Amino acid sequence: MKTIITTSKAPAPIGPYNQAILIKDTLYISGQTPIDPASGKLVQGDVKIEAEQCMQNLKAILEEAGMNFENVVKTSIFLKDMHQFSQVNEVYGSHFNADTAPARETVEVANLPMFVNVEISMIAVK
Repeated sequence: MKTIITTSKAPAPIGPYNQAILIKDTLYISGQTPIDPASGKLVQGDVKIEAEQCMQNLKAILEEAGMNFENVVKTSIFLKDMHQFSQVNEVYGSHFNADTAPARETVEVANLPMFVNVEISMIAVK
């Protein structure tokens, strides 16, 4: 059985998907873009600010499921420009203990929804 996880502290989906799905003890979080859930508007400008908004959205979903970043076992980062990797990595890394950080891949893509610069998805386990 799957449980739909939804919170108003993260952006509402812009398509036919959910913020997250919990199956037993595993949480699958949809990719989060830098949308401010309070205003519904994109946070634009510096990629570090965009990455931080993504991480805050992910944090809100994790908390709704009774988890935190320590529960994350896998992340996927999608970048519009790999030249921004170090900036995004700095923000991302500030949310994890380096010794227990999750597995991860980072890929450059041609475009992302709403033409944002970064999108991050996660899998977490209780």
